[in-house]
Amino acid sequence: MGLLPCIELQTTPDPTSAVIWLHGLGADGNDFVPIVSELDLTGCPGIRFVFPSAPSMPVTVNGGYVMPAWYDIIGRGLTDQEDAAGINRSAAAIIQLLEREVSRGIAYENIVLAGFSQGCAMALHISLRLSHKLAGIVALSGYLPLAITLLTEKNGANQNTLIFMAHGEYDTVVMPERAQASYAMLEKMGYQVDWNEYPMEHSVNQEELMDISRFLQQVLIKPQAS
Repeated sequence: MGLLPCIELQTTPDPTSAVIWLHGLGADGNDFVPIVSELDLTGCPGIRFVFPSAPSMPVTVNGGYVMPAWYDIIGRGLTDQEDAAGINRSAAAIIQLLEREVSRGIAYENIVLAGFSQGCAMALHISLRLSHKLAGIVALSGYLPLAITLLTEKNGANQNTLIFMAHGEYDTVVMPERAQASYAMLEKMGYQVDWNEYPMEHSVNQEELMDISRFLQQVLIKPQAS
């Protein structure tokens, strides 16, 4: 399997940390590139931001229209009939990107996995099953997929990894109730979730970007000069 196409931005020439950011349904790696300049990364180490693009596929809920997607969405309820094969196929491709960062000298514990909507679902799916501890997880405007299998497939490596989870109060794409149910399940399973709601639809706003900045400053610690 070849690597997913990616856009990369570095805040320093030799970054020691990375943020892999997964887009939502129908978008591509360009979607979240502009937010890098809007984040306050004061005190953070050098970061490589990686924005991969999902492959294009027919999406059932959109009448079979071909678009970039991490997996097929079959029913309106999102979790009614889940595309487990598609989720696992994309997970394998995204894990390759994590492994590439490690091969480039960035430890797993210095990597944040972030995602929006479908990308959020993938970030949660991968992180909680991964056998390596990450720096943090950013889960925006999405939900926990394949929640039932998580009970048997979860790995303890990220049991105590901080999860920044956020949602728009007026989201009509991923209903707030779906995200809240995912949050409740993660809490019940003992994960450390920083839950946030904002007066917005299926999007990202300035207040949320400020909170993401604080989260990155918290989990990506700049090494002290000796």
